[in-house]
Amino acid sequence: MSGTEAAGTYTPKPGAAPLPRMVRAQAWLETRTQLRNGEQLLLTVIIPTLLLVLFSAVDIVDTGKGSRVDFLAPGILALAMLSTAFTGQAIATGFERRYGVLKRLGASPLPRWALMTAKTCSVLVIEALQVLLLTVVALALGWSPHGNPATVLLLLLLGTAAFSGLGLLMAGTLKAEATLAGANLVFILLLVGGGVIVPLDKFPHAAQSVLQLLPISALSDGLREVLRHGAGMPWGDLGVLAVWALLGLGAAARFFKWE
Repeated sequence: MSGTEAAGTYTPKPGAAPLPRMVRAQAWLETRTQLRNGEQLLLTVIIPTLLLVLFSAVDIVDTGKGSRVDFLAPGILALAMLSTAFTGQAIATGFERRYGVLKRLGASPLPRWALMTAKTCSVLVIEALQVLLLTVVALALGWSPHGNPATVLLLLLLGTAAFSGLGLLMAGTLKAEATLAGANLVFILLLVGGGVIVPLDKFPHAAQSVLQLLPISALSDGLREVLRHGAGMPWGDLGVLAVWALLGLGAAARFFKWE
């Protein structure tokens, strides 16, 4: 082999990797970072699982007729989506923005929209693990789900879009400390007043009309209608989630600050 051929063979070709490979690599990095974070695991895995086990085993809240786990499991699934797509993503993204991580990544060959795509893929992977774990636990507690899995998947995807938009809007407009406090406060408020554990009909009638318009309430109610009662497509709940998704993602795209 001549020197020219050898040089040609081993000459590096500088440039960005193919876009799909960059998105996959960033998504895998985001996922590993989330799974290694003890606080995130507490929020996304341990708290929903403990709530499911505790309130299913102990008659603390009146969930109406039927098995407690049949009422609680759909609500806890909705809470898991909230914890990952909204609370966890808002806090992580807010501190990445504060420490300049987003600014550096924005200057890399990975486009900003591709970075958000990678974050979304990471959220979906973690949510899939949450759904698998909570489903196994709920089945062990005696859960008897019904309904069309495709309808359940549509509800979960729309709920994820709604929560992600709101989480990114908060992370991209507020300071990291304000995002940390605000995201946790919203999580607690929606846990109590979003129909997750306490049925909405336990609240005053005037409050019910407002609470029903929250994305967590729409997701909880839609999942419960399908998984508990075997209902068809819950168009009203899907409509509420779609509006929140459009508003949240649209506002995040417009007002998100990378620095």
